[in-house]
Amino acid sequence: MKRSIIVFIGVLTSLAMQAQTSYIVNIDRPEKEIIRGHLDLGGSNSAGEEISVNSYYIEHDGKPFFPVIGEFHFSRYPEAYWEESILKMKAGGINVIASYVFWNIHERQQGEFDWSGDLNLRKFVELVAKHQLYAIVRMGPFCHGEMRNGGLPDWLYGRSFEVRSNDPEYLGYVDRLYGQIAAQIKGLLYKDGGPVVGVQLENEFQHSAAPWEFTYPGSKVEYTVANRDAALTHEQITVTDGKNPWSEYGKKHMANLKAMAKKHGIDVPLYTATGWGNATIVEKGSLPVTAGYAYPFWAVPSPSPFYLFKDIHKNPDYSPVSYETDLYPSIPAEIGPGIQAKFSRRPIVPYESLHPMMVRIIGSGSNGIGYYMYHGGSTPKFDGTFYNEEVNGIPRINYDFQAPIGQYGQVRCHYKHLRMLHMFLEAYSDRLAPMKTVLPETNVEITPANTDVLRYAVRSYGDSGFLFVINFQDHVEVKEIKDVAIQVETGSETISFPSNGTFDIPKATSAILPFNLTLDRATVKSATVQPLTVLHSDNQNYYLFSSVNGMEPELNFSTEVRISELKNASVRVAGGIKSVQAKSAAPFTFTANGVNFLIIPEDMAMNATKIDDKLFISDALILEDSNGLQLISRSAENIVHVFPEGEIKLTDSSASVAEEKSQVAGFQAYSVKFEKLEPEVIIEKITSQKYTLEVNTNMAKLNDVFIHIDYVGDRGLAFINGGMITDHFYQERKWEIGLKSFTSQLKNNKMVLIFHPMYPDYPYLKDLKSIPEFVDGKYLKVNDFEIIPEYKAGIALIQ
Repeated sequence: MKRSIIVFIGVLTSLAMQAQTSYIVNIDRPEKEIIRGHLDLGGSNSAGEEISVNSYYIEHDGKPFFPVIGEFHFSRYPEAYWEESILKMKAGGINVIASYVFWNIHERQQGEFDWSGDLNLRKFVELVAKHQLYAIVRMGPFCHGEMRNGGLPDWLYGRSFEVRSNDPEYLGYVDRLYGQIAAQIKGLLYKDGGPVVGVQLENEFQHSAAPWEFTYPGSKVEYTVANRDAALTHEQITVTDGKNPWSEYGKKHMANLKAMAKKHGIDVPLYTATGWGNATIVEKGSLPVTAGYAYPFWAVPSPSPFYLFKDIHKNPDYSPVSYETDLYPSIPAEIGPGIQAKFSRRPIVPYESLHPMMVRIIGSGSNGIGYYMYHGGSTPKFDGTFYNEEVNGIPRINYDFQAPIGQYGQVRCHYKHLRMLHMFLEAYSDRLAPMKTVLPETNVEITPANTDVLRYAVRSYGDSGFLFVINFQDHVEVKEIKDVAIQVETGSETISFPSNGTFDIPKATSAILPFNLTLDRATVKSATVQPLTVLHSDNQNYYLFSSVNGMEPELNFSTEVRISELKNASVRVAGGIKSVQAKSAAPFTFTANGVNFLIIPEDMAMNATKIDDKLFISDALILEDSNGLQLISRSAENIVHVFPEGEIKLTDSSASVAEEKSQVAGFQAYSVKFEKLEPEVIIEKITSQKYTLEVNTNMAKLNDVFIHIDYVGDRGLAFINGGMITDHFYQERKWEIGLKSFTSQLKNNKMVLIFHPMYPDYPYLKDLKSIPEFVDGKYLKVNDFEIIPEYKAGIALIQ
């Protein structure tokens, strides 16, 4: 009997050990070697500020600068609403706005340049400067961007020379373009105190090209590339064999472009060049930027490597590359937070996929991030010509890209996910940038399809750092990873996550967890909450953290640290660690050696915006402008929480504001209420495929009116007075149209909506989660039209 009990206990112990998965990573390794002074990059401005580039990160006045780059094509959005969009990008944590200058729409007729209206590059850059952001001008001559001919003018096609070459006649036209761009941004360069810190030269040179629009149905596509480089060239981003017999020619071409830019006075700290897929750069004279698209429209749907940690500085995505990686920082310029639809392919990017991807990229060693596209738009039409890449099946106008900010300025949920990450980077990137990447031994076991092994990495310097964890993979079903314990060995101690026992990692989770993080007089030994931001108020700092959904929040200190002023928190001491834990799911606060800590739930952090060292939390969008703050919401009734306590005052009469009893300790709460408006929009069904929309509302009282169209079919087209204003390829999400851009046209005209059915042989069906049952060999169903008003008010904060 006694022997049986012993065996039974042994079995239980064995099962418990199997149920718990322990991971160990040793960070006791040499620090990252950083090289300085070897690159022909950097510069200073009239105020004596300086930007420089070392082999691992960018520096501003000798301190690490972490660029968060958002792509926004000014020419694809109405000039009247540029400023509001720039404010949205700034509120989302973007500190650098990048934009293509598409040659073909500025010089539609040879020798005649158009910089007016929606093409006014100078005004756009001035607005970027007004709101204290930086700009990168992607000046071509070749751009791509799913633009007609990749941005090259039609009139280049029939010339005797080859484009994208060192032919003197071709370079003469490029020289004229660069001179025009130089005139537009004169006085706005960084050296002059302006926002333009960088320009991009060419795009994917000796790697990719766009199709010429000079083609015929059924014919082979001809690409915008010199014959010399045709064998090296791909239609889109991909991995290559790394062989380029024309590399010296390519280097000369890129050097020619840089010299040409400088000749015209475009002297900036950063000259960027796309470096993925063995593309050619200006050797030691440009910053090679990288990319990552997990849901590309140009490849067969399959699990990508973009959710696997690696040393991304040494081994960039889309390797091999043409440059020596140890000489340049790893900074992606084209991470796809969405993707464009084309007729034959309709990839759907899950909004929850973005945060894990960015955590992986930063944890792998990138010291900058860039999104293509961060803001969608509409490609303009001139003289009856559509300028999107029609030959490739791109929508004629719609360039929404499933971006965090959509085609009509609508903010989506991944905007909020990314904003949390950007707040962390703004507060902690100076510590993060010098940190090396350390990969655990289990990293070699993981393939994209293997989701059972935890994906994690560490960035550290000395004994302190951040633990990066994700549980996500594109095109694969991911499950919760249970009973995880992670140990970080520093050489002098072992740090445990969690401090005792295990935690579960829910699916789609991504987190950045600190260890040995010194904050004023207190050091956080470890935590299962993510650093969010730092507020400076009344001569003291407030350190804000966000809990991670599915993880029990705790912050751990040494037993010598004095914990006091606890609200909704308790202290547990065990194993030489003093742990502060939440009593409930609500926010909790405490001080550690007199240092203020506030921990808020993840859903509150997603709605948080930092402005002037105050935290605003609201479902509404809070923007900062030169006159105060703006509140934009699709709800007539809004609650705004402010930390630390402040007082809100309305600056216009479009809404009423009142202080409310706060449900959160330490916060003040205010209601902001608008007069509820129900726009009168009349929808009339003409046929099963055709509808009309008539607006009988004064839209001046609203910021916008959105039409959400729930349909299942192939595509939808919208017209006013016979002219197409947008189009939409079905992707299992509602078609959204913002009306404010069309207010004047809709005064005396109806909008006509035409829908086309889906057919069972269409190639994009493999992208859809749900395929309808076809009736008579086709399917179209228009389910519903929803009219959504968007309100806007100005508010001010009284200190």
